[in-house]
Amino acid sequence: MFSVRIHGRGGQGAVTAAELLSVAAFDEGRHAQAFPTFGSERTGAPVVAFCRIDDRPIRLREPVMDPDAVVVQDPTLLHQVALFAGLSPEGYLVVNTSAPLERLGLAELVEQLPDGHVVAVPATEIARVHLGRPLPNAALLGALAALTGEVSLDSVCDAIRDRFPGHVGDDNASAATAAYEHVRTAAVGPARA
Repeated sequence: MFSVRIHGRGGQGAVTAAELLSVAAFDEGRHAQAFPTFGSERTGAPVVAFCRIDDRPIRLREPVMDPDAVVVQDPTLLHQVALFAGLSPEGYLVVNTSAPLERLGLAELVEQLPDGHVVAVPATEIARVHLGRPLPNAALLGALAALTGEVSLDSVCDAIRDRFPGHVGDDNASAATAAYEHVRTAAVGPARA
C-alpha cells in the first residue's frame, strides 16, 4: 500500500488533491481511498488530507500515521505542525516552494531521505501562470506523479478534467503537466508513468 499525507490550509485544495489522486489511481485499476481531517472549517486553517493506493482492497479507515509520501501545500506550516512525523525512511517529500529546502530548515530531513525522493516545486507560481490564481493542488499532484511514479500524469490530468470540465479542468491539467515537467527536468524522480 502507498499512503500519502497532504498538509495545507483551507482553500488550497488539499482535500480535492487527495480525492483526485485516489480517482487517478482508481482509473488505473487500483484500489484507493481519500479523506480529510481538519479542525475549524475556515479558509486558512490547517488541513490534512490522506490518500491510500493499493492493488488490493483497502480496509483501513484511520488517518495515515506512517506515510510513504508527504505533500506540503503551504511552507508556512513547516515548523508549526509535525508534518514529517512517521514519514517512511524511504519516503517521498514534495514541498510547494521556490526557495531551497535548506533555507527552510529542511536540510537534515533531506539528507535522511534517499536521493531523488525530495523535491521543491513552485506550485503556487505555476498555478498563477496557468490558472491566474494561487491554487497549488493540481500542480503538486503532477509533481507527486513525477517523483513517485505511483500514478501516471495522464491519469492525474484525466481525473482533473473529469472533476472540473471545460477550461478550468484544462488549466489545472496544464498546471499539473508543468509541475510534472519541472520535476522531470530536475531529474529527481523515477517517474515510471
